[in-house]
Amino acid sequence: MKTAVIGYPYIGQNREWKRITEAFWKEQLSLECYEQEMKNLRLAQLHQQQNLGLDVLTVGDFTYYDRMLDLAIMFNMIPSRYDRLSLKHQLTAYFAMARGAENVVACEMTKWFNTNYHYIVPEYEGQQLTLQHNVYAQYIQEAIEAFGMTPRVTIIGPFTFYKLTKGVGQEQKQHYIQQLVKVYKELLQSLEASGATSIQLEEPSLTKDLTSEDIALVQHFYHQILKGLTVESICTTYFEALSNYETMINLPVDGFGLDFVHGKNENLAALKKFGFPKDKVLYAGIINGRDIWRAELQKQLALVAEIRSYVPFSPIHLQTSCSLQHVPVTTAGENGIVPELLNALAFANEKITELQMIKGKILQQEVLHIQAFLDSEKAIRTLALHESRKKKAVHAQVNALTPEAFKRTDNYGKRSKLQRAFLQLPDYPTTTIGSFPQSAQVKKNRRLWRKGEITTTEYEAFNANETARWITIQEQLGLDVLVHGEFERTDMVEFFGEKLNGFAFTTNGWVVSYGSRCVKPPIIYGDVEWIEPMTVKEVSAAQSLTEKPVKGMLTGPVTILNWSFVRNDLARSEVAYQIGLALREEVRALENAGINIIQVDEPALKEGLPIRKSLHKAYIDASVNAFKLATSGVRETTQIHTHMCYCEFNDFIDVIESLDADVISIETSRSHGELIKVLKETPYKLGIGLGVYDIHSPRIPTVEEMAAIIEKGKKVIAKEQFWINPDCGLKTRTEQETIASLKNMVAAKERLKQLN
Repeated sequence: MKTAVIGYPYIGQNREWKRITEAFWKEQLSLECYEQEMKNLRLAQLHQQQNLGLDVLTVGDFTYYDRMLDLAIMFNMIPSRYDRLSLKHQLTAYFAMARGAENVVACEMTKWFNTNYHYIVPEYEGQQLTLQHNVYAQYIQEAIEAFGMTPRVTIIGPFTFYKLTKGVGQEQKQHYIQQLVKVYKELLQSLEASGATSIQLEEPSLTKDLTSEDIALVQHFYHQILKGLTVESICTTYFEALSNYETMINLPVDGFGLDFVHGKNENLAALKKFGFPKDKVLYAGIINGRDIWRAELQKQLALVAEIRSYVPFSPIHLQTSCSLQHVPVTTAGENGIVPELLNALAFANEKITELQMIKGKILQQEVLHIQAFLDSEKAIRTLALHESRKKKAVHAQVNALTPEAFKRTDNYGKRSKLQRAFLQLPDYPTTTIGSFPQSAQVKKNRRLWRKGEITTTEYEAFNANETARWITIQEQLGLDVLVHGEFERTDMVEFFGEKLNGFAFTTNGWVVSYGSRCVKPPIIYGDVEWIEPMTVKEVSAAQSLTEKPVKGMLTGPVTILNWSFVRNDLARSEVAYQIGLALREEVRALENAGINIIQVDEPALKEGLPIRKSLHKAYIDASVNAFKLATSGVRETTQIHTHMCYCEFNDFIDVIESLDADVISIETSRSHGELIKVLKETPYKLGIGLGVYDIHSPRIPTVEEMAAIIEKGKKVIAKEQFWINPDCGLKTRTEQETIASLKNMVAAKERLKQLN
């Protein structure tokens, strides 16, 4: 029996990866120094895993930006628009596809299944795919030289890469499949020649609902790319149970990885019914790679025993349910959390230790691990009995909810007329999503305050001055609905969690969201309660500075839920309702303070959607109700906005409409206006703001490209419904970039008015 992880957090315990990457982007590091520092980080992470006792070290889980992008570049799948770039070095096209460059827009970015990680979407234009520089071979050699052992290589598998590629028309499908077979086969052969002895192909798409065509394609891929290969091949699935188990389990691989956390019941049922091939190794994902709670080790021991009863003849190796990139590196140094909670936590390093303890117990090394098992049981039991989880008033409020709590009193048609008369907004109103640049001065001010080096009065005065300055800038730009800028907020979820009961925060619990953007998810460990107004002071102060309406800015209950680590003793829907009730109080407080436009953002609404369609309805019903619970207690003249970004909306428009928000702002720039095509086929009945430019790119969009999106949108969105805005908040951009981009956005709107 061996232990392994599917992947390890590559950002480093102290976000070293982020520091190195951003220094290179700012040209503070040469290419040579950048490569060397990245290599040092890769090897340090492998060394850490070796010290924790893993039997198998894995390479290929490291990336310079995104692993889907790594393969696209390796296969020379570079969209033709990047041909115009001057190639300063080998990473020019790579980072241009990720971030945009000069006058070339970035590739689309969207959610990695139902996680909070965003990947770069490969674009196929009929290119001739060829295998370029094989970075995995380099990683193999590094590990052999440093550790004297050959690591396992992990690669996103061909079926998943195929399913996540865009631009493959029906007429191109067969050619693209042939191309992928060719380059994957070349890649695997190249790895074998480089000394690889074990290759893991990650296929999370095999946990989705598969058609007969999908099944035939998977079989074609694997029979072709593995033909003649002598190294060990492993097909690993995660996030759900393997679909069509009885067929897929017979793919020509040497091992199969199954998720016995999120796909536990279905995978166990499949093992019991169909068995497991005697000529394959089962890689059992028994430790949750997506949450931060200690495992109930006795239960996991019993799980392994049950798996063994169905797989009596094949070797079983233990691993995490998915990559550990979705959790922080270690709980070490987290001294600001109450002991009852801290003792119940397990981050990446602690999860590896849990794997080792379970393996040791199975191999009857009980002396080494008996106390650890007892300590784990005690920690879990202590948190379960903690007073934070026993708030009777909160549970009573949820239990007393009636259908009326989830409804506005009038429909959108009536509300919209009242709101237009009350708010007196022009046609095609312009606004932003909420945040403005968090400059070095803003961050310094917050840092000094948290260290106690300036007073709260000084801290708030600085933020108030920034708000006043940006109110003036917005008025000068000609924006119609203003925002206060959110200078007091570090993160859109953390800010609210710090002001509600039931949340805890780590010191260094960072996880990657996209590129170098890292977040510190709050921990929802107790019952959630509203204590006092959280945003009224800052938004009211901003409103006092202008005659134009200023939006109240809140993060929605589903996004707070999906972007937090959530307690595992309650149904997620019940936690969402607790948050919805707390936000309902904040919405009421804003309205009572004279704020007549309130935005409740839900960018994570779709990302929590279960992978299996059979589970969609329950999630959607609970999520929509949680949003409505937060927003339905307002007057009809109060306009409710929401915002979403970076996920596929083609089959989700009806769900968005069911939120009954007066205005939804939504991304259309990176996806090249595909949402507009959807709206042509499925008209949207409420207000909608098109995200006409990509805020994740440092490039300044032109008036012409934004005007083109607006012109297309005008054909499918009625004048009374049409809003114009960036595609997301502006906190990561510089002031110069922000002002220039918004100036062009307003100019694009003015061009539209002139044409009318």
